[in-house]
Amino acid sequence: MSHVRRLVLDVLKPHMPTMLNLADKLGDLEGVAGVDITLFEIDNKVENIKITLEGSDVDYQEVAEVIQDSGGSIHSIDKVSTGRQLIDEAETPQDAGARWMR
Repeated sequence: MSHVRRLVLDVLKPHMPTMLNLADKLGDLEGVAGVDITLFEIDNKVENIKITLEGSDVDYQEVAEVIQDSGGSIHSIDKVSTGRQLIDEAETPQDAGARWMR
């Protein structure tokens, strides 16, 4: 089985723990080299965030446990990258035409 090198998740979490605390917990996992958390929406009880993890072997189950133990829930896996090296998504002509929909 290939090692997960990049994982992007759509997550709903309570205000506590903070994004800083959650990033620290995720960054401490073995196989994770870096964590990026972006806030998309906030209301009086929850935050909708995007979590991007990169590393040599990101374990989805361990990541999911940390998020769930922090009171969060994973809405979707938005991107996953595997293989010997990371590659960026290639842009196609269809992508440019679909931007008006976003």
